[in-house]
Amino acid sequence: MTFVKTLLAGAGLALAGLTATTPAWAWPDRPIEIVVGFAAGGGTDITARTLAQHLGKVLGTQVVVNNKPGASGGIGLGYVARAKADGYTLGMTNFPGLLTLPIERQAGFTLADFSYLGNLVRDPSAFSVTMDSPYKSVADVIAAAKKAPGTISYGSTGAGTDDHLQMVLFEELTGTRLLHVPFPGAGPLKTAMLGGHVAIGGLNLGEVMPQAGKTMRPLAQAGVTASTLAPDVPTFKAQGVDLVFASERGIVAPKGLPADVEQKLAAALKQVAASPEFQAQMKQQFTEMDYLPGPEWKKRLDGADAEFRKLWAKKRWAE
Repeated sequence: MTFVKTLLAGAGLALAGLTATTPAWAWPDRPIEIVVGFAAGGGTDITARTLAQHLGKVLGTQVVVNNKPGASGGIGLGYVARAKADGYTLGMTNFPGLLTLPIERQAGFTLADFSYLGNLVRDPSAFSVTMDSPYKSVADVIAAAKKAPGTISYGSTGAGTDDHLQMVLFEELTGTRLLHVPFPGAGPLKTAMLGGHVAIGGLNLGEVMPQAGKTMRPLAQAGVTASTLAPDVPTFKAQGVDLVFASERGIVAPKGLPADVEQKLAAALKQVAASPEFQAQMKQQFTEMDYLPGPEWKKRLDGADAEFRKLWAKKRWAE
């Protein structure tokens, strides 16, 4: 017994010595994933991949993008909500889907399931057509839709997304009715448009501008004013339709992150957002910067959530 006590005491002293001289475990010590709830090739995916490069440099580890398309982005967000809160799984969110999906269905997540690290960018919603489309303006679309209600196909990235809800608001404001066709992402939607399967694409301004004047023509964008990144694209407001809408993209993590990890992530995101190189890349992608720290972003989301609940009570857009 004396031998056992002596052995245990020696092991305790050895462990104490190791703790005193060995550096504590440091986060991150392995790759971090950013989950995107849409197919590759869309604005959310491109923003996430650009962010991953910069975030990896700041944090000193590899950051990879994991596409989990489906359910208007809900599959990806649900995956993040259920992930271990250790800082190795992040999610790129989309406004308004982050808010609207839990309103309209059992989405597998709620606003309360996440830690909010910060919003990064905004990308105005837009109506776009192919270059050979008969629709040359918003007025053309309105006239055709009133002549043949429910026959002009309109593609979006899913029910409850900004692409879809701008159509719902457009219908309300103009007294028209379009034929909604959902897709798992902007990439598949573009392919369908170019194949002549969809007449109008609900693509964000940043998603359509690389093809503008080549294969696609944006008819209108839903910003408050003309975009400095695409000044030749008229707003809906300038064409007599008081429609203002955009996709906002931010970063969340599962709720319950260790405080030090959350602080490191939030600080890293802020550093990337302030980077001239990152800002230049967003500009090249026709994507407007709109950085907000986590607490301010969450406050804005809470206000918008209340407004969407009022809209849902008035018009159930998913039906």
